[in-house]
Amino acid sequence: MKIAQRFGIPVINADSRQLFRQLKIGTASPDERMLRTVRHYFVGTLDIGDYYSASMYEQDVMALLGQLFTQSDYALLAGGSMMYIDAVCNGIDDIPTVDDETRAVMKRRLAEEGLEALVEELRRLDPEHYAIVDRQNPRRVVHALEICHMTGKTYTSFRRATKRQRPFGIIKIGLNRDRDKLYQRINERVDRMMSDGLVDEARAMLPYRNENALNTVGYKELFNYFDGLWSLDEAVERIKGNTRRYARKQLTWFKRDEQMRWFHPDNQENIMNYISQYE
Repeated sequence: MKIAQRFGIPVINADSRQLFRQLKIGTASPDERMLRTVRHYFVGTLDIGDYYSASMYEQDVMALLGQLFTQSDYALLAGGSMMYIDAVCNGIDDIPTVDDETRAVMKRRLAEEGLEALVEELRRLDPEHYAIVDRQNPRRVVHALEICHMTGKTYTSFRRATKRQRPFGIIKIGLNRDRDKLYQRINERVDRMMSDGLVDEARAMLPYRNENALNTVGYKELFNYFDGLWSLDEAVERIKGNTRRYARKQLTWFKRDEQMRWFHPDNQENIMNYISQYE
């Protein structure tokens, strides 16, 4: 928010779940005050059942940047969805958009046959992608199978390792703090979400629980609570633990990027100065 205000620019959201308007509390979406203070793009723009992908996000953000760069020398992309950020910075594979019929068939098969059966099918149809995909992530497995069935080709055949050249420079800023303090803040944020009404928000999403958008920390744990598998206290502890685990995954991912310059979040003046040197 302070960077956006300092340079007089909007925020382009790069959190893949904050795009969904029904998931405000569990995704810590910007509140009304923040939205009034600074213009945000790609916040609450999708319905829970809408199909969206990193490649679609790349196209939408690149089109938006074409407009924003006529008004300012800077644009600000903020968020923690690694694939979405990579899509804008480096480009993403030219993978076909899945048609509605194929998506509906695979969604039904996941519900009826379960993830294990689909993982085995992916092993047969595309052993190369099977070897590297997160087999515990139904969204990744199902999407690969959707491409296989829709095109008659392997998902691997559409992947490419070439990096796209962008007509702008990229300044990458990572925020990190002491691990104990980070975990404390995560735990406090989950408690705040609970007091803000996360249980009710998740309960309203029960009819849509099989949507990809809800395979998300905060919702899937509460679904187990609604199913009677866990107590509410256990669900809350699981949300905290899974959020901490995701934070570690984010740090591991971004620390591989040699272009990333790391700052403590409180060193705001240093961050502003680092950006300003490119003016």
